[in-house]
Amino acid sequence: MKTIGLIGGLSFESTVEYYRLINEEVQRRLGGVHSARMVLYSFDFEEIEKLQHAGRWEEMGRLMGEAGALLQRAGADFLVIGSNTMHKLAPEVEAAAGIPVLHIADATGRAIRAAGIGQVGLLGTSFTMEEPFLKGFLEERYALSIDVPDASGRLEVDRVIYEELVVGTIRDTSRERYRAIISRLLEEGSGGVILGCTEIGLLIGPDDVAAPVFDTTRLHALAAVDEALGEGSLAQARESGT
Repeated sequence: MKTIGLIGGLSFESTVEYYRLINEEVQRRLGGVHSARMVLYSFDFEEIEKLQHAGRWEEMGRLMGEAGALLQRAGADFLVIGSNTMHKLAPEVEAAAGIPVLHIADATGRAIRAAGIGQVGLLGTSFTMEEPFLKGFLEERYALSIDVPDASGRLEVDRVIYEELVVGTIRDTSRERYRAIISRLLEEGSGGVILGCTEIGLLIGPDDVAAPVFDTTRLHALAAVDEALGEGSLAQARESGT
C-alpha cells in the first residue's frame, strides 16, 4: 500500500471527512482491521482564510509547497490537497514536493463523464466558482460545460461556506437556500451538480437534489484509495509512460 500525504486543515471539518472516508474505504476493500497508510499536515485555517481574502496567493503557494515537501520527507508517495480552492496552487505544491498531486478535478471529471453528463452546475467558494483553476480544468480536460449560480447565488454559497460550514455549523435555512440555488441551475440546463467545496457535503446530499450529485470530497477520497492500492490514475499514467 502506498502512503497518502494529506494536506489538511483547509478546514479541519473537511479533513475529518477525508480521514474517515479514506480509512472506511480501505477497510471495506481489504477487510480485517486494515486502515490507510497516511501522513497528515494540518494548517491553521484562520491563517489560510485571511491570506485567501487578502489575495496573497504567492505566500500561500510557498506555505503549501513547504507542507507538501514535509509530507514527502515523511514518506508520502503522492499528495491529496483536502480543498477545492487550494487546488489553485496544485502546480506549486507538486513542484515543491517532487511527488504528484492527485487532482480533485480529475476524480470529479471522471465521475461526471461516467454518468453521461456534459453540462453540470458548480457550487464552491467564490474563488472556485469564478476563477478557472477548477472550471477550466473540467472544461478543457473533460469537455464539460460548467454552470455557476448568478452573482447573488454565488455570494450566498460562499457566505455559508466561510461563516458556517468551516466551523461545523449546519442550518436548515442554509440547506433550503442551497436547494433553491441548485434548482435554478437544473432549470437552466445543468444535468447534475458538483459540490465543489469540501465542506458542502456536510450540508447537501443526494436526497436534497433531483439530479446526480458529485461530492468532490468523497470522489477525491475514493480516488486516493485507488491510488494507494495501485489502481489509480497516477499509477496507470506511470505504467503507460505518460
